Amino acid sequence: MILAGVLAAGLYACKKTVHLNLNSAAPQIVIEGEITDDTTGPYAVRINRSIPFYTENSFPAVSGASIKISDNEGHVDSLVETSPGVYTTQTLKGRPGNIYSLSVLAQDTLYTAVSTMPQPVKLDSITFNHQHIFGDKSIFAIPNFQDPPGIANYYQFVEYLNNKLLNKDIFVFDDRLSDGRYISRSLRNDSAYLQPSDWLEVRMYCIDKPVFDYFDQLEQSSGGDRGNAASPANPVSNISNGALGYFSAHTVRSIKLQVY
Repeated sequence: MILAGVLAAGLYACKKTVHLNLNSAAPQIVIEGEITDDTTGPYAVRINRSIPFYTENSFPAVSGASIKISDNEGHVDSLVETSPGVYTTQTLKGRPGNIYSLSVLAQDTLYTAVSTMPQPVKLDSITFNHQHIFGDKSIFAIPNFQDPPGIANYYQFVEYLNNKLLNKDIFVFDDRLSDGRYISRSLRNDSAYLQPSDWLEVRMYCIDKPVFDYFDQLEQSSGGDRGNAASPANPVSNISNGALGYFSAHTVRSIKLQVY
């Protein structure tokens, strides 16, 4: 994967790293943007250029782009480049139910994307599942929440352990087979990281279907471990004109607690 940077947490914090399978591909532009219902902002769009061979953290930033984000209520925000390849909003606030449009003019090419922010779902609690696997004790976090009935919902989960992102796994889930049910779904990551008394934060994002499809394809192609991805093709982006990456408008609900 040539851009290791699909940053899937809210862009007001640390970001997830997703490896795209571009080892033999010509360099391409990679756009990663998110807007959330965290009203503190700002939100950010990051632009990089992929390279022919995978090398961690060596993807050249794309500066000098012109970027705007607008919504269906008529608000338009022109982003400012605050560091190489990182563009942040100035006034825009995320609101559930709104439709957000991204426009990126970079290196004489226009890229666009649209994402609808779903209504939020309450994250009730986080519990833990203790298992013994191959003789080792493993701890998995379990988000507990009520799925709204009669509505197609798509979820993404992100974990932070002791304020550091756990970024080896992708957790996305849809309610196709569990609509309206109370859901308790284990996040089966490399649980060697989870130890009693450490602090864990679990964030639940309500995402729209194109963003779900993107991460679902990525999860399937990588076998659930982005560090070992070997997919024959990259997941389908919701960004136009051949760009890689994604643009997501999503809600954020989180719980932080000590592992027990």
